[in-house]
Amino acid sequence: MKNLSTVFSILALAGVIVLFTMNMSGKKESHSTASATSPASEGFASTGKIAYVNIDSLENNYEYLKNEKIKFETNQAAMKAELDKSAQQFQNDVAAYQRKVQAGTISQPEAQATEKRLGQMQQSFKAREEALNSQLMKAQEDFTKQLQAELDRVIAEFNQDKKYDYILSYMRSGQILYANKSLDVTGDVLKMLNDRYKNNGGAEQKK
Repeated sequence: MKNLSTVFSILALAGVIVLFTMNMSGKKESHSTASATSPASEGFASTGKIAYVNIDSLENNYEYLKNEKIKFETNQAAMKAELDKSAQQFQNDVAAYQRKVQAGTISQPEAQATEKRLGQMQQSFKAREEALNSQLMKAQEDFTKQLQAELDRVIAEFNQDKKYDYILSYMRSGQILYANKSLDVTGDVLKMLNDRYKNNGGAEQKK
């Protein structure tokens, strides 16, 4: 139970963003290194062949992503509250048992039965903790795939007219150290993403 907070902290939505960015970057890894060392870092003017999407801006301004973040945080809080309540009940029962033992007011059969019950409570708690952990991890994985699929659809639609050779992902502390702002198409992509989300009534994106 000491690692209760750790279990939930590693499931923060930031983890979703990291996975999403890794997936996006991985698809274009063979091109990213070459693009990062291109003349863009020397003030090279856009040729219309390369563009990038700012992942930081996407995270802050994509309505679907922001709403899902709220849902994740709400679910995390509810699950943590459930486990906290169970942990507190277990600790109270242990404390009550210890008081009886110290006062000598509990018989050996009763003590054995209590210890068995406490052991079962602890096992049940651990099982529930693992189940909730798996549930959140699965939801995180599904959401990441869904988010990636939606971005892929929008990028493909966006590039029908733009005809870029490469559309890269860019974020602070990422692999690309400098990006020419004239290559930034984040605003256009964000508008398409938010328009699609709005047109769907704010519902989950279709897979």
